[in-house]
Amino acid sequence: MTTPERRDGFPGTRGAVGAPVVRKDAAAKILGEARYVDDLVYPGMLHGATVRTHAAGGTIERIEFGAGVDWSSFVVVAASDIPGLNATRMIEQDQPVLACDRFRHAGEPVLLLAHPDRALLREALAAVTLHEIPDPAPVFSIDDALALRGEVCPGNVFRDYLMSRGDLAAGEAAAEVVFEGRFETGAQEHVYIEPQGMIAHVDAGGVLVVEGSMQCPYYVLDTLTAVTGRDAGAVRVVHCTTGGGFGGKEEYPSHIAAHAALLSLKAGGRPVKLVYDRAEDMLATPKRHPSRTLVRIGARRDGRLSFLDMDFALDGGAYTTLSPVVLSRGVIHAPGPYACANARVRGRAVATNHPPNGAFRGFGAPQSIFAIEQAMDGLARQLGMTPLELRRVNMLRPGDRSVPGQLIDDTTDFDAVLEQALRESDYLARRDAFAAFNATNAAAGRPLRKGIGLATFHHGAGFTGNGEVVLASEARVRANADGRVQVVASSSEMGQGNTTTLCQVVAGALGLPLDWVTQAPVDTHDVPDSGPTVASRTCMIVGQIVEQAARGLRAELIGKAGLPATAADEHAFAAACARYLDGHPRLEAQARYEPPANVAWDETVFEGSPYASYAWATYVAEVDIDLTTCEIALSGFTAVQEVGRVVNPVIAAGQVEGGVVQGIGFALFEKVVRDGNGAMANNRMTNYIIPTTVDIPPVRVFFQEQPGGIGPSGAKGLGELPMDGPGPAILSAVNFALGTRIACLPVLPEDVMAALQPALAPEAA
Repeated sequence: MTTPERRDGFPGTRGAVGAPVVRKDAAAKILGEARYVDDLVYPGMLHGATVRTHAAGGTIERIEFGAGVDWSSFVVVAASDIPGLNATRMIEQDQPVLACDRFRHAGEPVLLLAHPDRALLREALAAVTLHEIPDPAPVFSIDDALALRGEVCPGNVFRDYLMSRGDLAAGEAAAEVVFEGRFETGAQEHVYIEPQGMIAHVDAGGVLVVEGSMQCPYYVLDTLTAVTGRDAGAVRVVHCTTGGGFGGKEEYPSHIAAHAALLSLKAGGRPVKLVYDRAEDMLATPKRHPSRTLVRIGARRDGRLSFLDMDFALDGGAYTTLSPVVLSRGVIHAPGPYACANARVRGRAVATNHPPNGAFRGFGAPQSIFAIEQAMDGLARQLGMTPLELRRVNMLRPGDRSVPGQLIDDTTDFDAVLEQALRESDYLARRDAFAAFNATNAAAGRPLRKGIGLATFHHGAGFTGNGEVVLASEARVRANADGRVQVVASSSEMGQGNTTTLCQVVAGALGLPLDWVTQAPVDTHDVPDSGPTVASRTCMIVGQIVEQAARGLRAELIGKAGLPATAADEHAFAAACARYLDGHPRLEAQARYEPPANVAWDETVFEGSPYASYAWATYVAEVDIDLTTCEIALSGFTAVQEVGRVVNPVIAAGQVEGGVVQGIGFALFEKVVRDGNGAMANNRMTNYIIPTTVDIPPVRVFFQEQPGGIGPSGAKGLGELPMDGPGPAILSAVNFALGTRIACLPVLPEDVMAALQPALAPEAA
């Protein structure tokens, strides 16, 4: 994999924005010093476990506790033990913390057990029998749910959005070529390195303390206060070192935290550790939403789009979770980075009897971008144009309005992004060469084929529309008498590098060496709510806030402690801090997110400017396909993206490389198989296949910088972006190589074989 070199001219000599400094958490993780939740052990600690349903919805008739177990030595928690709300605090409060009679999916938690001895706990878990009366007609597909072939909830639709622009009928009348297609994507498991887990106990002051692996400590705090009936002062949430999240630790940690807390409270405040093993984690926690998209798209003969009509649906599973906001982002991104005056996108989050689906990197956009990119390829074929030509004709450019209604007024030169991707990948020459190679091999009866495909896309960073305004995120910067500074925010480090990048932003704003700045431990009794660590918002949104706070702190020192306004080094800064703290109890400054003027979004009609900043990209994928085995081997991948300003080139490249690999898994390897009850049947690392290093070609990463984002020094969010492009680029390469019309992800060898059956027979003969 390539790593961009540091560029001259960046103010990065002391570790500020633009410098490729080593991550602050690298040494502790490499040396094994970082302490994850399962490393924590407390005296008298109990271990927790969860009893779950088996049927795909139904009624719990009774619970049987088997003989041969000394149940008096166990802590047992049922729904009747919950002192407060029996629901997690999300968009809706429809998902119970523990089912008490009715349930909607296999794997739903019913009962909690705790015991000091893990072996006895496993024996007790096996001795509990749930007597269930299954519902007669479970629903497992989007089409069945919409046709009401069984009812999970009234109408089987959690949300129904409509985004429209212009006159669809007029656009259809003007179309000279129309393409119609159906596209599907499957569920995807997060496969974070560390399974989910929490520890709960009551401290000497009577405060319920919950520590664990999570992305959003204040989400967990909201659920805990509601479930336990305690106020926020009587509950502390502490973030442990977290081994990856990718969205999978956004909403689900609230469930585990509530379970651990209930066990601890019933155990008189004793510590209770509840850590899932990999099998339970994969069985119980949310996945990426499967999708089904129907697309009709028309153009005039010159390729100019005249209309776009999309019906986009997500399988939300049994409860609402975050499906409405995942759907919202998917709908907004569905038209892609293309100008179309007459468009309609209908989006529905559908209820099924699958375990609930939830947040995953990209948050609905990878599914809808896959559909529009494949539809653009199909339309190009019917027009007799190349996919590249059709995209060039229709790309949004400054002065255009997107389908949601946003004026394209940022500084991004998307043509430059596209042209660099073509140049770096040698796209045009390779496309011609691969076509000739395939023709020669077909004539000679040789089985190897080569393909190349591209995807063009953009991704809005941060919460959609007014979400950031509602969050009103806050962060602080705190200084000690020796001049050492802390970033004080609830943003969780989970591998993406924010303990380094936020410190770089503050170091730059204060003119300090990077090693003078650290991030304070994330503890809700100490840090303000800087919002969830999701949606590529941390570096951009929280970075902006801490930069403002740092400037406020510097101004305070200049005004009240004699810090020189210019040319002050760290020693002058430390001296000023000491003088200030001689007369004040603390030295810190706080800032709150202030929205830019160009963001106004009307959620009721789905119109306006949903995001302040978009990152733009073109990805090119190359594949080799063996017609004998139908194996697809990725042979090259080029990723070019414009992200405003790169805060740390090494971390940014790592984000793109990791996201691209996750996208390759989504496209070529990862298939969630369901059993007859809708539960994940391949919930093991031995049979849920993810790409490894031998499956990944060199991923060539290139950044363009046109600082127009709202983040520090013009940065935009970038972490979601690399999940959007690999799927459509890879499938385009596959269809180019084979001349097929495969329209689903993941595409596995059996899908290739099925698509090639008519063509294979003559060659085999």
